[in-house]
Order: sequence, then structure tokens, then C-alpha cells
Amino acid sequence: MAHPRLKSIRSPDDIFRADKILERSVEIGEQTIGRATIQPGWRWSVDLKSTVGTPSCTFRHLGLVLSGRMHVRMDDGGEIEVGPDDVFEIPPGHDAWVVGDEALETVEFAGIFGFGRPAAGESFVATVLVTDVVDSTATIERLGERAWRSTQATHYEHIRRVLDRHRGVEVASTGDGMLATFDGAARAIRAAAEIHDGAERLGLRVRVGLHTGEVEPVPGNIRGFAVHLASRIVAAAAPGETLVSATVREMVSADDIAFEDRGEHQLKGIATPRRLFVARTREE
Repeated sequence: MAHPRLKSIRSPDDIFRADKILERSVEIGEQTIGRATIQPGWRWSVDLKSTVGTPSCTFRHLGLVLSGRMHVRMDDGGEIEVGPDDVFEIPPGHDAWVVGDEALETVEFAGIFGFGRPAAGESFVATVLVTDVVDSTATIERLGERAWRSTQATHYEHIRRVLDRHRGVEVASTGDGMLATFDGAARAIRAAAEIHDGAERLGLRVRVGLHTGEVEPVPGNIRGFAVHLASRIVAAAAPGETLVSATVREMVSADDIAFEDRGEHQLKGIATPRRLFVARTREE
């Protein structure tokens, strides 16, 4: 039987501090929820850009303003200003700053995990997820360019909501898919199952490839053999499949996840054959 859970932001699981900003967050279920206090005079491009190492903020933010005001300018020139009681969604690719002499207080449900940390620096171990839309060219011909762009935008938004729920971090879009990282292989597999479900509701089918290994962050992206291998694994996946490396298989012992051995594959650009597995959640 499931039991209710309770946490307090006064006893956070994680604290992020930088000049003029304090963010405390808790993890409950699959969700990370944070409360931010940002002082007057703060601006992302002034106070965080040099630390993070990207041209603009690459995080999607979803939250509620408790007090204070913030102005947001998107990379494409779009602008909004939010204030008390406003519920906001800010896509990746933006600058933002506090307006006026009052501190900004927000509660955020997305854009917390990893925010403000350097995007370039030492390598780290992560589970890399790569998605790819099956037969995208035929789909564009069937739907037409305008309808395809709308469908693709809805698909990406669904993926971003899934990443928020499972603590995934969007790294980059890859034309017909997305590259993301997770701090756990089981989280990534559960996220992949939800990505498949969302795509099918849009009349799409996707492939997903996963591998866990060391990656090196660079401005706006990641690189390393783990990224290269994940991209080769997704190319070997069948439509509707989540295909994972043996490394991912070895890291997961969750009761709600099952694996099917697909044998060894000679992947393009990879010297030695790799054993791959189809990963499914019990609900699939």
C-alpha cells in the first residue's frame, strides 16, 4: 500500500548558492521541487553566464511567483514579465533579470535539477538518452510542413515534461529527436516508456537508445564515447523500442523494469560488438 510522504523546504535535499541567489530543493517521488530567492540587481547573463558557460539559460522553468517581479527575454526576441501569483513556463534559450527593488521569490517544479552548475568542466558519469522519430520524412510529407512543425513542438514539450518528472536534463535537440542525461538508469528507462506513450498519442513512433558512461560537458552540449555509443544504439532500435547497452542492464534491478536480450550487434564506428537489450516497464 502506498503511503503519503512529506518533506519540508526548510530541510532541503540540495542547496544552490551563487551571487544574489539562493535555491533550496527537495526530491519527492520522481519530482524535484525548489524555492528560489533572487535578490534585486540579479541578471542571468551577468551573474551566471560566465559560470555556466552557455550563451543563454538552457533550462526550461515551470513555476509560481510568490513575490517580486522578473523580466524574461528569449533568444528569438520574445519577452514576458512575471509577478506575484503568475504561473510561468519559460522554454530553454533565454536571459532573465529581477525587476525593481524587491527580491523575487518563486516555487519551481521544473528547471531545478542542475540549474546554475557549470556546463563545461570535468567529466561525469550519466545515463545518456537519445530519441529519434521513425520515418520523419514520410511523416512530413503526410502532414505537411506546418502541421509537422506543430506536431514536433508538441512532441518536444511532452519529452520536456517527462524529463522534469524523472530528473532528466535536456542537452540538445537532434533534428528529429532529443539528447538528454539522467542521474540514474532506471529513471531513464521509465522516462523512455513515457516518451513512447506520448509519441504514439500524436501518431508518431520513436526509437530510444540508452547507455551509461562518462561524458564531458561543453557549452550547449556534451561529448564523449558514451554519447557516441548511445547514438549508435538508437539507430539499431526498432520502432517503438527502448534499446539499452549491457552497462545499463547491469545497473538496473528495479522490479518494474524487464529486459529482453537482443544479442550482440556490430554498431557503426564501434570496434567491438556490443550486447544490447530491449528495456520495458511492467506497465508497457
